[in-house]
Amino acid sequence: MILKIDIDELTDPPSAEPFNKRIISKKELRLFLQSCAKNKRYSIVIFGANWCPDARLLAGVLELPLVKKFLNSYAEILNIDIGDYDINMNLFSLFDSEIKDGVPRVFITDSSERVINLKSNDVMRKARELSAQDIFNYFQEIIINGPISNGNV
Repeated sequence: MILKIDIDELTDPPSAEPFNKRIISKKELRLFLQSCAKNKRYSIVIFGANWCPDARLLAGVLELPLVKKFLNSYAEILNIDIGDYDINMNLFSLFDSEIKDGVPRVFITDSSERVINLKSNDVMRKARELSAQDIFNYFQEIIINGPISNGNV
């Protein structure tokens, strides 16, 4: 069952700035993924930057009470700052070696540390064209329905 965002939860538009210029090592990222897998939780890794309006909008939607409650029930989120495409770029290779320009990029892994949304990891690059409900639905459908048979959404 898809949960619906209460229109009263929405600010105009939702926005947050979760990216903090922190450099994250491959080891730290791997430990995050392993911890999520060990605890049978999805990991949601978001590459972005505060200068990006789509990344800020996505972060704002993820902070809405219903969305946050849902995600906290199933997943852990790690925001990775890419600066001006000059920090943490090496971490993309853990998920997809064919990254092209554009953020935010969202990678969701299951309890076997397998990326289950590889084909749609760039959908949020156009978050401003989506409603808050569309963004929430993206995460709900992946988490509730799980990966499709070929392992990619």
